Amino acid sequence: KEVLDYVTRFIDRNGHKPSYQQIAMHLGVRSRAGVQRHIAALESQGLIARRRENGRFGIDLPLQQASFDKICAVDLIEMEGEDGKFTITGQAVITVPRYLLGEVQPIDAFAIRMPDYSLIDRQICNDDLVVFERRNYARRGEIVAAKIESGTIILGVYHQHGRETEIRPAGDGLEPSFFPADEIWIEGVMLGLMRFTAASLE
Repeated sequence: KEVLDYVTRFIDRNGHKPSYQQIAMHLGVRSRAGVQRHIAALESQGLIARRRENGRFGIDLPLQQASFDKICAVDLIEMEGEDGKFTITGQAVITVPRYLLGEVQPIDAFAIRMPDYSLIDRQICNDDLVVFERRNYARRGEIVAAKIESGTIILGVYHQHGRETEIRPAGDGLEPSFFPADEIWIEGVMLGLMRFTAASLE
């Protein structure tokens, strides 16, 4: 499972398959033979395919074998007069690739349709589906979905300054928001994002 998860994530992030040497480094082993045994076991289950290319073996990940999960997704709309703060206007169930969640269970994840371009410098665009792990704490620099006292949602980069919480946008000319630490609650921390069409929502 660890090898399959690594191969899937590597392809998603880099656009090509990892080499046996890269898999060995990830596993912390020196022997290519050990990696080959893992690959052979996954191939026997139909989870991956090996092909010979330029005298060497390469790895393919058959699309039909990809694993998927369903999570809840919500739409947000900006509240008039409260720049950068949003209210939930609807929700749906979406299908996401298992590797996007990593070790997080589907019940512990949710997605928010990005309502604006306030995180554009983090390559997050309007209408992207941002996937979050449900978590009530965050580390400095993580992208979070947070709830404030009024019940509205704010998205941004988390920074803590003593008893004050800063939610910082990532775009030119945008101002951060500051809240007393006891008036804002972290709802989730970003895992990844998807760019779905409207037809992908169920």
